Amino acid sequence: MDLLTPPPDLYGRPRVDAFIRRLTAFGDRYSPALGSPLLRRNPRRALSRPTPPLQLVVTDRRQLAAVVIELSLADPSGSPLPPWQPGAHLRLALPSGRERHYSLSGDPADRHRYRIAVRRLPEGGGGSVEVHDTLHPGARLTARRPRNGFAFCAEPAVLLLAGGIGITPLLPMAREAQRHGLDWRLVHVGRSADTLPYTDELRALDPHRVVLRTDDEHGGVPTGAELLAHAPRGAAVYCCGPAPMLAAVQRALDGSPACALHFERFGAAPITGGAPFAVRLGTGGPTLDVPADRSALDVLREARPDLPYSCHQGFCGTCEVRLLAGTPEHRDRRLTPEQRAAGALLPCVSRAAEGETLVLDV
Repeated sequence: MDLLTPPPDLYGRPRVDAFIRRLTAFGDRYSPALGSPLLRRNPRRALSRPTPPLQLVVTDRRQLAAVVIELSLADPSGSPLPPWQPGAHLRLALPSGRERHYSLSGDPADRHRYRIAVRRLPEGGGGSVEVHDTLHPGARLTARRPRNGFAFCAEPAVLLLAGGIGITPLLPMAREAQRHGLDWRLVHVGRSADTLPYTDELRALDPHRVVLRTDDEHGGVPTGAELLAHAPRGAAVYCCGPAPMLAAVQRALDGSPACALHFERFGAAPITGGAPFAVRLGTGGPTLDVPADRSALDVLREARPDLPYSCHQGFCGTCEVRLLAGTPEHRDRRLTPEQRAAGALLPCVSRAAEGETLVLDV
């Protein structure tokens, strides 16, 4: 008898035994997920296939603020797009091959277009400049399906704090809060009025719940306590903005009416607990020193400017390299234990002990 085929009945009767049928179904479903390397994939289950990328076309482009444009993206055939929730981002493959993450700023109920807003950063990594200079209506792109690392939990009381372009994930949250009748407030801060995107849409939601605050009109950057003073009692705070803004809010949280903080950073988090180590480019390549306050990715890109990257935070996987030798400190939120054991490493956040040398296949 074929060992992969269960007997028709426990007692040899010419009918399928119900217990055997249920036991086989249980094994088909769960045995591949038990995690032991001794267990092989169940041959009765079809191989899973990777999700194909989305094919998108730019359908509209408009200027939102001084250096911010909005792009509307749709399926070229007009088919509905995959669903998403407030806080989700889209990973776009740009024409140059660069990959960048952009928060979705539209309405999740609109299944026929995604909206992203991009601020031009001339001194950045080139992604925003490419978007501004090359993406016009008709341009074709590929993207990964929306992912969410900044989920909105719709607590009864909510304070949304946005710094500049940080309004993009918070605008859908404000719409959701309004739709569900939550006690919500939103504070949008920036250098001047012409740098703040989506001001008209925010005012249209509820002008009594939205505060637009600019540094030039209020004598400088607001303190964390000033921002949190807008929180309803017991509110959950959602904050997206530059690192100094987030740090100020974190320091002032305990003395505020708020009780919880959710946040999303613009870029890499400050390195804490880092020690100097080194990376070697291949077994016979040069050895580069990584200071305690810099990432391995930053050092690698000085020698390999074409090394891909995106999030700087260890969740997208774009900068993945192969580890040939050395003992790393994995600090990412993406790689599985099996992937790490096979040599995968994300140099944007991962480090090593002081004096260690990581040999990388780059």
